[in-house]
Amino acid sequence: MALKLCLNGAKGRMGQAVLAAAEGAGLHVCAAIDVGDATGPAIAACDVIVDFSSHRATESLIAAATQHGKPLVIGTTGHSAEDKARLRPLAAAIPCVWAGNFSVGVNLLFALTRRATQVLGGDYDVEVLEMHHRFKKDAPSGTAARLLEIILEERQLNESALRHGRHGITGERSPSEVGIHALRGGDVVGDHTVMFAALGERLELTHKASDRGIFARGAVRAAQWVVTQPPGVYDMQDVLGLT
Repeated sequence: MALKLCLNGAKGRMGQAVLAAAEGAGLHVCAAIDVGDATGPAIAACDVIVDFSSHRATESLIAAATQHGKPLVIGTTGHSAEDKARLRPLAAAIPCVWAGNFSVGVNLLFALTRRATQVLGGDYDVEVLEMHHRFKKDAPSGTAARLLEIILEERQLNESALRHGRHGITGERSPSEVGIHALRGGDVVGDHTVMFAALGERLELTHKASDRGIFARGAVRAAQWVVTQPPGVYDMQDVLGLT
C-alpha cells in the first residue's frame, strides 16, 4: 500500500514541488493543507507529515504530530537559534527529519564543508555567500544557516563570530569572524558558496540549484526513510548515510 503523506504548506512553491515529487515516487498525498485549514483530521489520516509552511507554525505542528504519533519531515526555514533549541527536544518525541535543505548535492556540500573546516586551520578566513529569488522572505537561507552552524561547531565559536555583510569602516578582518552574505534577485532557486581564503590560495565549495524539484525529491526520500526510524531528530545527513 502506498505511503500516505500529509503535506502542510501545499500552496507554496515548495509545496507544489513536493506534490509533484510525491506523485512521481508513487506516494499518496491524502491531505494537502495550508494556512487556515484544519490540521487534526489530515494528520490523523496520514502515515507521515511533510512541512514546508511557516516557521511560526512549527511548534503547533510538532504538537499535533506528537499527539497522533506521526513521523514528521520539517523543511520550513526561518527559525532562530533559540527557536531550534526550544523545539528540537519537543520534536525528538517522534521520528523527525529536520533539515534546511533536502538536496543530495547540498548535503554533500555540508559534509565537505565540515571536512574542509577540520583540515584548514585558523589561517584560512571563512565566508559564506548565498543567493535566492526575490520572493524569499528569510535571510540567511536555511542552507546557509546550516553551513554556518557546521563552521562554528568545528572552530568552536558561537554566533557572536558571525558578520552579516559589512558596511563602513569595519577595520581589518579578525581571524575568528565568519562572514555571511545574502543576495536576493530574479528567480534564482538557490546558490551557496563556502570560501576558505588564506594568504596565497583560496578554496571555494559551491552548489547551484536550477530546479526546485531536487529539494522536493529529497523531502519525499526523507519521508520514506523516517517512517522506519525510532523517535529522534535526524537530518538529511542521516537519511543519506553521510554521518
